[in-house]
Amino acid sequence: MSIREHSRSAKKRAGVLARSGPQQKQVGLARAISKLGYCSRSKAAELIRAGRVRLNGGLRRDPETPVHLGKDRIELDGGTLRAADKVYLVLNKPRGIVTTAEDEKGRDTVYTLLPENLPWLAPVGRLDKASEGLLLMTNDSEWGARITAPKTHLEKVYHVQIAALANEGLAQDLEKGSAVTGGGVLRVKRARVLRCGDKNSWMEVTLDEGQNRQIRRIFERRSIEVLRLIRVAVGPLALQDLQKGAVRVLTPAEKASLNRAMERSSQES
Repeated sequence: MSIREHSRSAKKRAGVLARSGPQQKQVGLARAISKLGYCSRSKAAELIRAGRVRLNGGLRRDPETPVHLGKDRIELDGGTLRAADKVYLVLNKPRGIVTTAEDEKGRDTVYTLLPENLPWLAPVGRLDKASEGLLLMTNDSEWGARITAPKTHLEKVYHVQIAALANEGLAQDLEKGSAVTGGGVLRVKRARVLRCGDKNSWMEVTLDEGQNRQIRRIFERRSIEVLRLIRVAVGPLALQDLQKGAVRVLTPAEKASLNRAMERSSQES
């Protein structure tokens, strides 16, 4: 199914408030709006503070006002917010694109790559401006949080070009890691040499937790420059032949495979 077909199908099925069982926990108003797939939690908080949101007919300005999804009525600018169908996309992020909705420097963002008429989507994790490769985007905030949660231990695989000649000794050193200020060890789960040139090398690096700029920091500590950094897989989902800047819908089979991988990784950890 194409992205446009997916969007049209979602619109046909939309139109009912999010449903949940009687044991549904309360969430904050801003989070409730985000879970309905309208916008990010931070944007929802802005709308609430601006006096544009009503809960069960009453104006609310506190983003943390308790809400029962599926029971309480949320209105924005006089219209009832309804649950958007869940959308799951795979994107091949090019280098030079930032992973954010808006950029104060006016740089292109991943949202410029998306087709129109989609509900609000959030990136699952981050790839910095200089990094490229596989990026998931969804309005299913809980699923996205599971993908990136450290306790899930879902593996992410990267191909890294470095300005050095790699060998097995370097790969073993990356796996061993190094202590960082404040405690802990900065390391990768697995590393192997892919190929070497005269001055540069490509390595495959696997992480099962996500720290800010983790791979770049690991090589920086060894005075090795990272020339390119490409995420090629998240769990069982591989980038394969998706062209740079291209976007496609995650298939049900791929999503099910990711869910199984998350469950398996959590049980093994």
